[in-house]
Amino acid sequence: MYGFHGKTLHIDLSERTIWEEELSDDILRETLGGKGLAAHLLRTHLPAGVEPLAPENLLVFATGPASDTAIPAASRFGVYAKSPLTGLFGESYSGGHVAPMMKRTGYDAIVIGGAATGPTYLSITDEGVEFRDAADLWGETTDVAEEALLERAGIDGGQALVIGPAGENLVAFACIKNNRWRSAGRNGMGAVMGSKGLKGLVFGGSTRAELADEAGLREYVREMVAECRDTKRTNLMRTYGTPYMVATTNAAHAFPSRYWAQGSLENWEGISAREMHRVMDVKPKACRGCFMACGKLSTVKSGRHRGLTIEGPEYETIYALGGICCVDRIEEVAYLNDICDKLGLDTISGGNMAGLAIEAGMRGKVEEAPSYGDVDGIARLFEDIAHRRGIGDLLARGVREAARELGLEDLAVHVKGQEPAGYDPRTLRGMSLGYAVSSRGACHLRSSYYMQELDHQAPEDLLEKTADFLHFESRNALEDCLILCRFYQKFIGWDGMARILAVTTGMQLDEREMKALAMGATTAVKRFNLREGWSRADDALPARLFEEPVGPEGEFVADREELEVMLREYYRLHGWDAQGVPSGE
Repeated sequence: MYGFHGKTLHIDLSERTIWEEELSDDILRETLGGKGLAAHLLRTHLPAGVEPLAPENLLVFATGPASDTAIPAASRFGVYAKSPLTGLFGESYSGGHVAPMMKRTGYDAIVIGGAATGPTYLSITDEGVEFRDAADLWGETTDVAEEALLERAGIDGGQALVIGPAGENLVAFACIKNNRWRSAGRNGMGAVMGSKGLKGLVFGGSTRAELADEAGLREYVREMVAECRDTKRTNLMRTYGTPYMVATTNAAHAFPSRYWAQGSLENWEGISAREMHRVMDVKPKACRGCFMACGKLSTVKSGRHRGLTIEGPEYETIYALGGICCVDRIEEVAYLNDICDKLGLDTISGGNMAGLAIEAGMRGKVEEAPSYGDVDGIARLFEDIAHRRGIGDLLARGVREAARELGLEDLAVHVKGQEPAGYDPRTLRGMSLGYAVSSRGACHLRSSYYMQELDHQAPEDLLEKTADFLHFESRNALEDCLILCRFYQKFIGWDGMARILAVTTGMQLDEREMKALAMGATTAVKRFNLREGWSRADDALPARLFEEPVGPEGEFVADREELEVMLREYYRLHGWDAQGVPSGE
């Protein structure tokens, strides 16, 4: 089928064997690659009930039909497995420059099972797979490991994925890093790699998937660039990147702070985009083929971190390390960001775990916890988590297990074992549904509905709001199959995705047909979660968010009845029963 290679590579690390699986056109048309294809592969090849960190768990790397094309939004890849953080369908995405080389290996997905007998890295090209020793790199930080693997592999134009100490030590929220600062951050995919003794992978090749209409693709790209390159949104992202959201969410009292006790940070200006430009030398940095350049290569100009360079911090990192932990200097957030990157820790979960530890210390539950705003104490805590030392060993298990052990289940903020992003559902009410129903645990990106609410475009009527939410959820699900960047949503839309499908795969689909395929992918993931133990009770918010208001007058709080109304309508619109179960289960 156009846009695909039509095959999957399977690698068994235990036996050091490989085999290829042919993918029928029917499967490719139904799944569209990326998330849809990964859901199919996991449901087909992963037995139910496997422990996430057992050798039997499978780690799937996938691209989509738009990958390795000139489409500016198509610079991303996906990684999928049963998540050690939630025990459910795990998915994470990263940008940078890896996706084209992953696609040029000649496969639409790479499925890795088993566990190596010692630290290993894989060289995967269109000429074959090599299993190589990585013992001397075990324990190294992600930046050192990535540079070493690229040099050793010696692949022309090669791209690498690596884990740090957090992944090696099976921290439940360990991430996978690429291009030094890019992360497949959520759901603990780095821990799954670590459980397999896999320090990294290097991709290369020259095999290109045949496209349905290359001339049409070039014309679409020309039109998109001409229309969108100099818009207000593009210039805002190119100049400030995601940190511009710090001012927006604080003004809306939707910026979670002091471990979810507040909806804004008192000195938020110190971690704002403008302050970032004042105290750091900031330059735009783009993923492959992107004109938006939302990444910010930032160097601290003065002070104790002078010379520190990172790509970031992104908004979500600023919320988690700044707001949740009450760190109100952007250069200190950058310092903590750098530590997490090198250790291979997800910054959203990392910041939330630090906040929980701070609260645990204040309640006398632990002795060695840092305080709010204690940057060096938080930095030490991250080291302890990554290396499983002291209280870090407990926190490394993830928020759900740590809270249960500490007797802080009523305080902990998570859904299905994963912490939310930086958009408070007490203020942005549609996000209460978004966090509750997200298949990978609390997540803003399965729907991106916070943008509708911050732009004051969300309907007030709950049934209308739910239908509107489903529209965005379906669009995002399709984007995760193709795999496209969220920041291009306002430029691409359904018409744009129809053109992308047409020029890459040759499929001619209207909006209704695309929504049906997207909802099919969502249902496929739900079926996976059902067999792994999901129940209706999992689609919920932490009780705390219904009881503790935020806002100047305490006017914002989540509402159980509202959420229940939206949940029932959400299930109905999906065609599931009142318990959220698809037919046939």
